[in-house]
Amino acid sequence: MVKLSVIVPFYNVQTYAPDTLRSLRANARDDFEFILVDDCSADETPEILERAERELPGAVLVRHERNGGLATARNTGLDAASGEYLTFLDGDDWLAPGYYEQLLDVIEDLGVDFVRTDHVQCTARARTIHRVPVGRRGVVMNPRDAILPADRSTSVDYAYAWAGMYHRRLADEGLLHFTHGLRTAEDRPWIWRLHREARTFAVVGLLGVFYRRGVASSLTQIGDVRQLDFIRAFDQVIEETARDPEADKLLPKAVRTYCAIISHHLGNIERFEPAVARKLRAMSAAAMKRMPQDILKDALNSMDYERAARLKRLRRRPVAGEVAA
Repeated sequence: MVKLSVIVPFYNVQTYAPDTLRSLRANARDDFEFILVDDCSADETPEILERAERELPGAVLVRHERNGGLATARNTGLDAASGEYLTFLDGDDWLAPGYYEQLLDVIEDLGVDFVRTDHVQCTARARTIHRVPVGRRGVVMNPRDAILPADRSTSVDYAYAWAGMYHRRLADEGLLHFTHGLRTAEDRPWIWRLHREARTFAVVGLLGVFYRRGVASSLTQIGDVRQLDFIRAFDQVIEETARDPEADKLLPKAVRTYCAIISHHLGNIERFEPAVARKLRAMSAAAMKRMPQDILKDALNSMDYERAARLKRLRRRPVAGEVAA
């Protein structure tokens, strides 16, 4: 029986995939499987993964005939996984030796639906520890209680799918799959749904995931139209949270976070192609008109002057017709 399935999408990461695969080997166990999803790579990644399928214990190679993006690749991996527990890794990141075995011991000892972990961000030669924004460690908690407060960073803002481990029952209940086709911010609806609908979770300070930041091929570094999928992602967060029995309590957090992300992108608009920048402004203005207006007003009044002024100017912008990504 497979105890743990690790889902690892790869797309054009020939430079980094060997490090990722070596770290998986240093985490291998007889009852672990590694679902390697090649998302139709056009470089030498497929050849690297073919070798890994032969040489890495527990490797299962799955190929996409067309590029589907990270969310779709993760879903492919979830559908192929058979483990009692599930986790994710991106194809350009890596792990400390023995990390998964330690994290598995934690989730089994605590008996929770999922655990969240700190991680190490790696930018060139710099290393920075990033913590889950939850103070209590190693104790069983209700994930719904970790969504608020609205005006502070909380667990739903720490959206990295690979920073944790998840019991299979969450997948069986439909809580682990991602929104098909989302090309960025795919973790946002996912983490909100997890915190609204799972029953128990815990946070641990176990450092073992090394997140490679600033990779040139990463969508976070590319200012093209795919970046605008964050609007579709946060529209989904708002829509699903509005149906929650505690919508009045939770929506202010969702709206405020959505506004903060819009402001962030507007503040860095020079990195977008000109046509995409125009579309960003238009789609963001339309998104603000779709938000609950009383909650939006309170959110803007609670933000610092610079961000609030930027968003209030955008809010006054006329929206012509339907704007779509």
